[in-house]
Formats: sequence, C-alpha cells, structure tokens
Amino acid sequence: MREGLTARQTQILKALIEEYIEMAEPVGSEALDKKYSLGVSPATIRNEMVTLTKLGYLRQPHTSAGRVPAPVAMKFYIDQLMEERQMSLADEVKAKEEVWDSRNDLDELLEEATKALAERTRNVAVAATDQGKVWHAGYSNVFNSPEFSDLRICANLFSFLEEAEKLQELFFEREGSGSPIDVLFGEELGWPELNPIGIVTTHFKAKGINGALGVIGPVRLSYPTIIPVLRYFRNLIEEVARA
Repeated sequence: MREGLTARQTQILKALIEEYIEMAEPVGSEALDKKYSLGVSPATIRNEMVTLTKLGYLRQPHTSAGRVPAPVAMKFYIDQLMEERQMSLADEVKAKEEVWDSRNDLDELLEEATKALAERTRNVAVAATDQGKVWHAGYSNVFNSPEFSDLRICANLFSFLEEAEKLQELFFEREGSGSPIDVLFGEELGWPELNPIGIVTTHFKAKGINGALGVIGPVRLSYPTIIPVLRYFRNLIEEVARA
C-alpha cells in the first residue's frame, strides 16, 4: 500500500482506475457503488474521492462531477495494484509463427513484430534501433479511443511518431526507471501537446544491435493486458533473432 493511503482509499482508487480504463470517462461515486463491492455507502466513496483528489491521486475535469486518475495514481496502480492478464499459449504460438520467417533479417523481423504487436494491443506499436531506424504499425487503432476524437490530438500524435529524433530521445536518450518495462505519460515528458498519451516501452538486444519496442495510446491503456504482451514480444524478438 502506498504510504499515506488507507486500505479503503487504495481499494476505491483501484476500482476507479479500472472503471476509467474500461469506460473512458470521468467516474462518479454512484458508478463505483453499483459495480464494485466496496462495502461502504456512496457518500463515503464520494468523501474518499475528495480526499484522493486533495492528495493528488485524482483530478476533476471542469465539465464533470466525476474524477479521473492523475499520472501518479496510474503509476501506483501499475506498480502495486493491477493484476496482469497473460497471453494464452495459443496466442504466443501464433505470434511466434507470424515472425519466424523473418528471423534472419532484423529489419524484417522488427517490421513483422511491430505489426503483430499493434494487432494484439489494438494501439500504435513502435520499434526502433539506436542506429536511427524506426518502424510503426497500428495507426488506424488510434481512432478506436474516444480521446483521439479530437483531431488536434491525433495530429500531434502522428507528428510525434514521424519525428525520428523525438522517438530516439524517448527510447534511448531519456533516463529510464531501470525497470524492464517503463510506463510514461506525455505530461511527464514535458510535451504538453501529448498530455493525453500513455506509452509503454521496453528494450532488447538482437544480432548485436540495441533496440526498443513500445505501445502508444491513451493514458488509460489496458496496462494489465499490454504489459505482458510487450514483455512477451521483447523476449520473442531476442529468441527469434538468435535462431
């Protein structure tokens, strides 16, 4: 449990984040009361949400009575609260089959892996090497997220994906957390035009080359699903490249 939060606050925060990831809109106390067995009244949930807002874990959009999680809450959820949903064995085998024929050519391998990763995560997938090469896939997935109904945000995201220098900075020049899987938010990166963006990254080494793999989408990415998939693809690239 995070220092300063009670067990009840942690339980409410977890439920609110999971509801937000699923519904893509601010979450109110009534919705949490109806859907989750929190064992307290809507009024108590509401009071705890006010406290969590004062502590910086939740935010209240101007146009809504509901709350959305702040980046610090999402990081807390990812690090300590979420339950990962692993890929099925059948899906792992299928992914390996999709990239196996490209094992002798790293460029082709990363192109195929990026396509397969985008298909499974239903978001944008990116691969890059520290030599400056970049692969993207899944652009059309952006339009599945309500956050990207704002064309200005879409334009900012697509512009970012086309800027090789920014991607190199993101993957190879920025000081990471030291974790095998890193989660970042546009807000943290100091790029205001990318505030609604969530990014999950990992690094690999294949055929003597340092590379990175990432999934990019809204802040409310389905982290319990995406993190295990990204981890699998990192290991898959390294394994297939050795074959």
